Amino acid sequence: QVQLVESGGGLVQAGGSLRLSCAASGNIFKSNTMGWYRQAPGKQRELVASISSGGSIKYAESVKGRFTISRDNAKNTVYLQMNSLKPEDTVVYYCNLHIAAFGSDYWGQGTQVTVSS
Repeated sequence: QVQLVESGGGLVQAGGSLRLSCAASGNIFKSNTMGWYRQAPGKQRELVASISSGGSIKYAESVKGRFTISRDNAKNTVYLQMNSLKPEDTVVYYCNLHIAAFGSDYWGQGTQVTVSS
């Protein structure tokens, strides 16, 4: 069983910053990818950023240069530093743990980010 616990969402003004954290626990395979997705009402969940246990990183085009993903493998924790936030970043963010060897995906409960204009 894998659990993902997210923290760090909230309300911020446009141009401000927030830092999301997600701690994983349980049967975590050493080789995995952790990431953040977001989903607006009525839309598909989309990748924001991901980072593998080996350090490979992907970003959505819309967040490049503004968001930075990092991880602490010793703590099984992934972080998303979000700078220069825009009102269009307002949405629920979900932490994801992907274990390619088993084709498994695990999700956090979601954390709301609201950016006021």
